[in-house]
Amino acid sequence: QVHLVESGGGLVQPGGSLRLSCAASGFTSDEYAIGWFRQAPGKEREGVSCISTWGGRTFYADFVKGRFTISVDKAKTTVYLQMNSLEPEDTAVYYCATDAVLRTCNPYSNSNYRPDYWGQGTQVTVSS
Repeated sequence: QVHLVESGGGLVQPGGSLRLSCAASGFTSDEYAIGWFRQAPGKEREGVSCISTWGGRTFYADFVKGRFTISVDKAKTTVYLQMNSLEPEDTAVYYCATDAVLRTCNPYSNSNYRPDYWGQGTQVTVSS
């Protein structure tokens, strides 16, 4: 059973930065893909970013390209999302997720894609 725990959310002013962490456990292989989704009040959950340890490929949604950076510490099985130049529109609950057996980020280009395993979420609020 895969288990994901997010941390690092909080309140930040526009233009500020936050780093989210997603600590994973339960993988049976060191080849996996973990992604970040977010859901703002009254809006659909949307994919933000993904990283694969199989080839190191990454995915970024257009609305975060150039501002967010995803990385992985394989020794800790922890994925990070560095968020810079935050905007009020980035306010949402951020979730990390994985399918455990899927090694690529390819499905993230499909807006309807939803992995099987989810963390509990961490709130990010961007406000002055």
